[in-house]
Amino acid sequence: MLRFTSQNSFSPLRVVACLLLLGGLAACQSSPRPPVPVTTSAPAPTISGQVDPEEGVTFAFEPFTGAPGNVADELSEYIGAEARRQGITLVRRVGAAATYRVNGYLAATGQPSTGTIFYVFDIVDGSGRRVKRISGTETTGGSSGDPWQGVDSGALARIANRSMVEIEAWLNR
Repeated sequence: MLRFTSQNSFSPLRVVACLLLLGGLAACQSSPRPPVPVTTSAPAPTISGQVDPEEGVTFAFEPFTGAPGNVADELSEYIGAEARRQGITLVRRVGAAATYRVNGYLAATGQPSTGTIFYVFDIVDGSGRRVKRISGTETTGGSSGDPWQGVDSGALARIANRSMVEIEAWLNR
């Protein structure tokens, strides 16, 4: 987990390090492919075109890496609400079968006046192969200590909205 605090003076080197990390993650992104149903008991099928999202495509979000429990729980609630709004089916039981699993990674950095959340959501198929990456940043309130203290509900709601809109667009393209 990356954790930057503002106890020392603001360092452009920290910002550059975060940007390089995100750039590296973005460079790892494979070309997005249209979604295809995947069974957990058989190898992943070959990609043969677009899938109708009404045919039972489901997503299971794994526990988020990098965020404290209270932030992760609140973000999960917003993602659930946005998924319902976008018509995306989430599987909520741990270990339940799903077409796709979503691995979320979050980091925060901040100063007394402003902060930033960096997020990456990797959508993987049943074989563990990444088929889509969603990433971005969101500005938060400042904090003189732990940068997660500056995270408010509005920032988490915007992350959830952008992520679900991207998933819905990917499914329906």
